[in-house]
Amino acid sequence: SKRKEGKSPRNPEQKIIKRVIALEGDIIKTIGYKKKYVKVPHGHIWVEGDHHGHSFDSNAFGPVSLGLLHARATHILWPPQRWQKLQPMLPPERKPLHREQE
Repeated sequence: SKRKEGKSPRNPEQKIIKRVIALEGDIIKTIGYKKKYVKVPHGHIWVEGDHHGHSFDSNAFGPVSLGLLHARATHILWPPQRWQKLQPMLPPERKPLHREQE
């Protein structure tokens, strides 16, 4: 899992940073989305924040078009006490239920 910076699906002027949880073709169990399970459509990803239930993410707005993806976040710079390199890590409880083979 990598954190990506992209444009907010609700407000393209706003940039958000979220963890990529699932790729196109993956089936994910959602957290509070209108459907309990979602197969991520072609050309989309499923993103989530680290604070489940308190994050504006795919559980609120659904799969995100790859066209909104802007960059990969590599470090936390602010606030200074949180400076760190981001590690690619997918929480075990958030792994896709099914991953399509490439």
